[in-house]
Amino acid sequence: MATLRERRGTDVNLRSAPQMREYVALANRIAADRPGTVLDWGCGWGQLSALLAEREVDVRAFDYRPAEAEPGEAPLERFPEIVCTYSPDPVALPFADASFDAALSCGVLEHVADPAGSLAELHRVLRPGGRLYVAKLPNRASYLEWLAKRLGLYYHGQLPHDTLWSPAEARAAVARQGFDVTDARYANMLPLTVDHPLATRLAGAIWTLNRLLERVPLLSRLATNVELDAVRR
Repeated sequence: MATLRERRGTDVNLRSAPQMREYVALANRIAADRPGTVLDWGCGWGQLSALLAEREVDVRAFDYRPAEAEPGEAPLERFPEIVCTYSPDPVALPFADASFDAALSCGVLEHVADPAGSLAELHRVLRPGGRLYVAKLPNRASYLEWLAKRLGLYYHGQLPHDTLWSPAEARAAVARQGFDVTDARYANMLPLTVDHPLATRLAGAIWTLNRLLERVPLLSRLATNVELDAVRR
């Protein structure tokens, strides 16, 4: 019998209107920083690379593809206008030192086999003073993760290499690899990956309420995600 995650499909984030609101907000925030050349690390389907490119950000999509024999490049399936660099190596990046002005990890760091090694690689390919944006890092104290586990739904920690984080843990992990953290915060109080016509119609209201709730002191500690901004030393 197919699991709920299999029935939802791996592209549910693209089909969910509330979730796309978060991606748009993240792309807007990064574009407003005028970051220079951005590495979309672990780009997945490529929705953020596409959103950043629409905002005239110089973005380079990268993805880990263990089935490939060696690093290479190919257009993304959903966004063929974006050429993705890929590699079968789970840690090493096929880029020269100091290649980028900024790097984005959106829903990636919690899935890698070696978080410390991957952060060290991001440090290597960033120029001094380069920015690191970490988004959608699963919060260790998330009430939604707690509910999902007890209801038999997919939760972070269920699959190999899945990790949960607190803001303090994220700060420490990034700092150990040569970054200065400028901000760490909780994000998202409501489930956003909802592929339903009603969620599509109410996407704006859901996103607005989500943003309001995540700003409530103490309550925000139960949020879905941790976010972090840092600068390469």
